Order: sequence, then C-alpha cells, then structure tokens
Amino acid sequence: MAQPEYFATPGYGDAMRERLHYSQAVRIGDRVETSGQGGWSDQFEIPEDLEEEIERAFHNLERTLATAGADWTHVVHLNSYHVGGFPAVVNETMVRLFRKLMPDHAPIWTQLGVEALGLPAMRIEIRATAVIA
Repeated sequence: MAQPEYFATPGYGDAMRERLHYSQAVRIGDRVETSGQGGWSDQFEIPEDLEEEIERAFHNLERTLATAGADWTHVVHLNSYHVGGFPAVVNETMVRLFRKLMPDHAPIWTQLGVEALGLPAMRIEIRATAVIA
C-alpha cells in the first residue's frame, strides 16, 4: 500500500500547518483528498461579496490540488459547506465554476448548510477528492 504524502498550500497552507498542525492535502497512491478550502486570501481576509468568496474558494482548491499533483480533470467528488443558506448566487456561481473548470465531466457533489465555519466571516468551504489516472 502506498504511504500517505502530506501537502501544505504555499502561503496560507504553511501558516495553517504551523498554527493548527494540519495539512491541506494528502495523496495516497493515485488518490488526493483535500481539507476544506475557503475563500480567503493568504492573509485570511474574506471578501464581502459572496460570489467573490466562492470564486476564491475554487481558486484555493485549485492551488491545493496542484500541490499534490492533481487538477480539476482529476476531481471526482466535492463537498461544499455553506453558512447563510442557499441564495440563488450560491448555486449559480458553483455551477458556473463547475462547468468552466470541469467541462468534460460532472463530479459527484454534496452541498451542506452549516451554522459556522473555521473563520467568523466565512460563508463557504469546499473539499475535494481527486483520482489521478
């Protein structure tokens, strides 16, 4: 069995590994799992605009996948966690980005409403599973 290999996204991932002792991604063989990625900057600033926060979360997930040698073509499963319910902009933005980033496949997706996330201003967090074939 392949040994787990852990990754920290340069910038915020290095900071979180130091502060909270966790990794942003793990690769075991051809499988990559990520921790939840929020719409933060490397300084953990959250945009006021919800659409921008969602776009940043996707960007951060892309950065994290790349640290483990994966990209959007490898993503097979997503979980998204949402604070504040599901106004139309949530699904509109999520689906627009799914179609843009994964035009040749539709991954499985679980969408959950939650009371709170890791930073007080966060309204979205996304985690992924990727399989590198």
